[in-house]
Amino acid sequence: MAYWLFKSEPDVFSFDGLKAKGKKGEQWDGVRNYQARNNMRAMKVGDLGFFYHSNIGLEVVGIVEVCALAHPDSTTDDPRWECVDIRAVRAVPKPVTLKDVKANPKLADMALVTSMRLSVQPVTDDEWEEVCRMGDLVPAPKAGP
Repeated sequence: MAYWLFKSEPDVFSFDGLKAKGKKGEQWDGVRNYQARNNMRAMKVGDLGFFYHSNIGLEVVGIVEVCALAHPDSTTDDPRWECVDIRAVRAVPKPVTLKDVKANPKLADMALVTSMRLSVQPVTDDEWEEVCRMGDLVPAPKAGP
């Protein structure tokens, strides 16, 4: 199992909006970047991710779970684009800001710092543990079925 980070502008789709979808979750549609799409193709059901509010807030605000494997994105007829479905697991008790991530030497190589524009990013086990610690999620949630 693996960890990920999903970026969304909260005025377009927020973590609260995902929570409102319940256990069914929501497809992570509209991604038009090959690397982000390939990241979704690599996901397994049960993988966990951070929900990151971009543009407004600039912080990790929630934990999500992949609940459906990559499938055609219903927002386009172009067969190149796929998406996964995710559902909210829990809010982060203390949102972790981009400023705090950048200030932490343990996170210097995190994709959120090095590939900021990528909307779906991998997160290493060590990065997952550190961001969870920073957000008062100790012990960190573990990926898996």
